[in-house]
Amino acid sequence: MTQVAEPQAPGRETRIERVNHWVNGARRAGASGRGGPVYNPATGEVAREVDFGSAEEVDAAVQAAKAAFPGWRATSISKRTEILFRMRNLVDEHRTDIAAHLTAEHGKVPTDALGEVARGLENLEFATGIPHLLKGEFSEQVSAGVDVYQIRQPLGVVAGITPFNFPAMVPMWMFANAIACGNTFILKPSEKDPSASIYLAELWKKAGLPDGVFSVVHGDKVAVDAILEHPDIAAVSFVGSTPVARYIYEHATAAGKRCQALGGAKNHMVVLPDADIGMAADAAVSAAYGSAGERCMAISVVAAVGDAADPLVAAIRERLPRVKVGPGSDPTAEMGPLITREHRDKVASYLDSGREQGAEVVVDGREHVLYQEGKGFFLGVSLIDHVTPEMECYRNEVFGPVLEIIRVPDYPEAVQLVNDNPYGNGVAIFTRDGGAARQFQFDVNVGMVGVNVPIPVPVAYYSFGGWKNSLFGDLHMYGPEGIQFYTRGKVVTARWPDPASSKVDLGFPRTR
Repeated sequence: MTQVAEPQAPGRETRIERVNHWVNGARRAGASGRGGPVYNPATGEVAREVDFGSAEEVDAAVQAAKAAFPGWRATSISKRTEILFRMRNLVDEHRTDIAAHLTAEHGKVPTDALGEVARGLENLEFATGIPHLLKGEFSEQVSAGVDVYQIRQPLGVVAGITPFNFPAMVPMWMFANAIACGNTFILKPSEKDPSASIYLAELWKKAGLPDGVFSVVHGDKVAVDAILEHPDIAAVSFVGSTPVARYIYEHATAAGKRCQALGGAKNHMVVLPDADIGMAADAAVSAAYGSAGERCMAISVVAAVGDAADPLVAAIRERLPRVKVGPGSDPTAEMGPLITREHRDKVASYLDSGREQGAEVVVDGREHVLYQEGKGFFLGVSLIDHVTPEMECYRNEVFGPVLEIIRVPDYPEAVQLVNDNPYGNGVAIFTRDGGAARQFQFDVNVGMVGVNVPIPVPVAYYSFGGWKNSLFGDLHMYGPEGIQFYTRGKVVTARWPDPASSKVDLGFPRTR
């Protein structure tokens, strides 16, 4: 198994490990001569280096996957299910090892890292139900002696391009269903935290997955473009920012591929005056600052309605000093660093632009000691009040531990605020009024809605995805729509003539 990266002791020199590709069931050293650093965000030090794949290396992975596809497609559903169960059990058994990779390279505190693994594990558990999920439909005697039935078959070689913020969970969103359906899968993970993908590849090997069915190619835009342009890749799944999602979708579909590309978000939490203010404040803090705000379902805007605003802001502010910011090596830490120094500084810049454009910076995360004196990429929790929709901090996906408060006078303006936003990923409403909650879920143009639930990420047997600029493509990710995405339907019309009496009919098949 892969060794888990640990922070280097002061004054101690060690060789920096190289993260290679995984092709045809084994590690494969990069041949392009290109690569990049992998940082430990808690220390700011380079922990590893990762190979960047060339178009030729992507093609090698595709050829291995293409060669493995006929055998994997022909493998019985029972055998595939057996391998999936073994993979599920291995991920469960090694969840702390996987989480350690996430802490070392992403910076997640252990509770966040273990939570990520648990949510990814749900998708493997869902995929073990593939014998039921692939059941088709059958209609007997649609015409005299004629039956019609539909079956679902795999696409072939498919690929997933995944983001830095969930380097274990999002790949499991994709490859669990794709492989269960009989496809072969190529993963291009984020180059910022690549080691979890290789660890998962080793677990697949141990589970008995045939060589070539699962491959990992690291890299940057060169590898991405090679995937989008490769004629033997039938479908591409993507999670990331909206500009890149649009690029992925346009280029993949132009090349004739099926594509689902999940983009960015600006998730709102609407708090009505009748809400439990303490409950809403707890939810806002956990949803805004968990995983340092680096998640597409984070609450980044609280729309405080009417009289709820002042007590809610006070309750949130009162809770912020209790949020423990620190490295994942600290078992008491609740929020870790951001992924890179550049991203941390970009997030912090929205505090300045918000103040300059008229907002009130209630809590400035740059006052935290780890921002001022630490070597890692830390930013303390931040709170901005009196934000308006015209401000830069509202118009952009901040993707960090910054919570914005927009004050609206009533429910209709809160709904309009949500619906006018170009993103439509997730939204939540906090209220004691069931009628208001029901009306809200009817009114909002958003793909995932929470009622007194701040982060409404669906369980694995529903599907994940937003609307508007948060999704490019027709099908959401994982769950039933994930099965649909990784298969295509085939309808068979069959007639078995009576052997005692057979004749030729040149007419069009009739149902009446």
